[in-house]
Amino acid sequence: MLRILTLLCFLWVSSASAQTLLVLGDSLSAGYQMAAEQAWPAKLPRALNDHDVEIEVINASISGDTTANGLQRLPQLLERHQPEWVLIELGGNDGLRGWPFNRIRDNLEQLITQTRAADATPLLVQIQIPPNYGQRYAQGFADIYPTLAEQTQTPLLPFFMETVIQKPEWMRDDGIHPMPEAQPWIADFMAEKLAPYLSDAPQS
Repeated sequence: MLRILTLLCFLWVSSASAQTLLVLGDSLSAGYQMAAEQAWPAKLPRALNDHDVEIEVINASISGDTTANGLQRLPQLLERHQPEWVLIELGGNDGLRGWPFNRIRDNLEQLITQTRAADATPLLVQIQIPPNYGQRYAQGFADIYPTLAEQTQTPLLPFFMETVIQKPEWMRDDGIHPMPEAQPWIADFMAEKLAPYLSDAPQS
């Protein structure tokens, strides 16, 4: 009985001390038209193990979400999961709808602010939209991310779709969403980019 109680205590302490990464994204992270376990965030913990990083990943991504949707959902997610890090992968649907740049930027900045207010570290993913929405708008949209990252001192991770979209066999016919076959590569790519930040203690 003593051995069982000791083991349970160890498991409780290990669980309580486990660090958590919350992924707040849209269909690119939710796993569009695939099972949840096929999406790259589900594969991320194993990929991070190769970089000597052990972490629990909570995928709170929802297909179709905008930055405004993320703002509505984030407070409850922060309270429920109390993550050490929040990976913000949002804005694509805003851009596809032609939202004004200042609206997108303000929403992203509020997501960063809310994350820090919860003593978590925000991480921002660069997002881009297809140039057929107009080169001027597409470039202006893409510029939101490095500018905001610099102003808020938030780490900016590269857009994983830049490589995926170059492989037709990894893309769905809509030309926007990756197939299940692309998910392991995305997990490895994101693990490589995330590992240097997740290895450090969170900064509030």
